[in-house]
Amino acid sequence: ARGPGRFSAGGQVQPVSVGVVRRQDVRVMVQAIGTMSARATAVVRAKVSGELMALHFKEGQQVKAGQLLAEIDPRSYQAALGQVQGNLQRDQALLRNAQLDWQRYKDLLAQDSIASQQVDTQAALVRQLEGTVAADQAQVDAARLQMGYTRITAPIAGRLGLRQADRGNVVGPSDANGIVTINLVQPIDAAFAVPEAHLAQINQRLADGADLPVELWDREQKRRLARGRVTALDNAIDTATGTIKVKASFANEDGGLFPNQFVNVRLQLDLLQRALTVPGTAVQNNYVYLVQPDGTVTQRRIRVGVADGERVSVEGELKEGDQVVTDGIDRLREGAKVAVIDA
Repeated sequence: ARGPGRFSAGGQVQPVSVGVVRRQDVRVMVQAIGTMSARATAVVRAKVSGELMALHFKEGQQVKAGQLLAEIDPRSYQAALGQVQGNLQRDQALLRNAQLDWQRYKDLLAQDSIASQQVDTQAALVRQLEGTVAADQAQVDAARLQMGYTRITAPIAGRLGLRQADRGNVVGPSDANGIVTINLVQPIDAAFAVPEAHLAQINQRLADGADLPVELWDREQKRRLARGRVTALDNAIDTATGTIKVKASFANEDGGLFPNQFVNVRLQLDLLQRALTVPGTAVQNNYVYLVQPDGTVTQRRIRVGVADGERVSVEGELKEGDQVVTDGIDRLREGAKVAVIDA
């Protein structure tokens, strides 16, 4: 016996799979390609020159701001600090002696036993030594600061990169690569471009204080990587592409996102509440096949709206709970008899 043709006779029952028409919230999405960027980046460099004596970190580890990362040989800076401290002590002793003499001269002047010029000269000497002591104190502070720079700490919290210097190397402020790089990746940002036609809607939502959710997906758009929200817009439209750059923030608590990583971005511009939706596979050339109670199908013309995942919002002569054909559409025609089977 010959099997049924492509378009079977009215009496031939065609097996089809169906989906249900239902009302649900539909997200209005814009898709883009984005690049991840660290919230902050710092190259850890030595602020003083010297031999690297110790490293207190592992490559790739998370560090906190102020955490000790490395130590430089401090002996030359200790010697310089001791020298200026000695100068300070000497000048402080001279100042104390000059102050005592000044007080004696003032007492003698009160007794009219000394010339006032000698008192004035001693007062000038006291002020001169006070300036010397102040300069010595500044030198001590500077030397102590240089001494503190021999302990290299993390300027920001974040994830360390690969080590650029080893123990025993002579490092200094002029080193281009520094000792290590820190990237703040918790949170992390994504930058992407959207058509300028959406600018007014994005601006309005941000002005109203509403969150604009953003999703990141992998290269194949099969796995969602993270959820975040829009934090900022660029201040100019790119005339070459007619797009504007948008920045979104992500917590990145699991550390799965890396700077310079390419991602697929889905920006939610709006939410259509209680929209009538059908499975996307049921739509063919602005028509769907509606399964009627008597087991036959009829075409219904629809107006297709936005797609959200596997479902599409529609407008037309459909109601909630109707069944529409999702598989086997190419074998159907108006009034054909069908049998519903699993997909």
